Amino acid sequence: MPKVAVVAKLTAQPGKRDELVAVLSEVVASAAGEPGTEVYSMNTDKSEADVVWFFELYADDAALAAHSGSDAMKTAGPKLAGLVAGRPELHLLEPVVGKGLPV
Repeated sequence: MPKVAVVAKLTAQPGKRDELVAVLSEVVASAAGEPGTEVYSMNTDKSEADVVWFFELYADDAALAAHSGSDAMKTAGPKLAGLVAGRPELHLLEPVVGKGLPV
C-alpha cells in the first residue's frame, strides 16, 4: 500500500498566526503518538506572515484517516474558529522518492 503525503496551507486571521500556531502545536504533540503518522511538520511562511504550512507523511490511507479523526483534531476544531481566515488548502500526494523520507 503506498504512503500518503499531505501539504496543507492554513491562513490565520491577520495578526493571529501565533495563536494559531499555539493551538496547532497541541495537534503536533499528539501526532507523535500516532503509529502511522511518520512525519508531521508545522512550518511558518517566511514571506506571508499569516500563513502556516504542514508537511505530513502517513504509512497509508488508514493512518491519514486515523489522524483526521483523532481526538486531537476534534479538540482543535472549535479552537480554530476565529483564528483561521478560511478553510485549509489541502493537497494529497503519493510520495515517489525523497532524501530523508521513508518512502
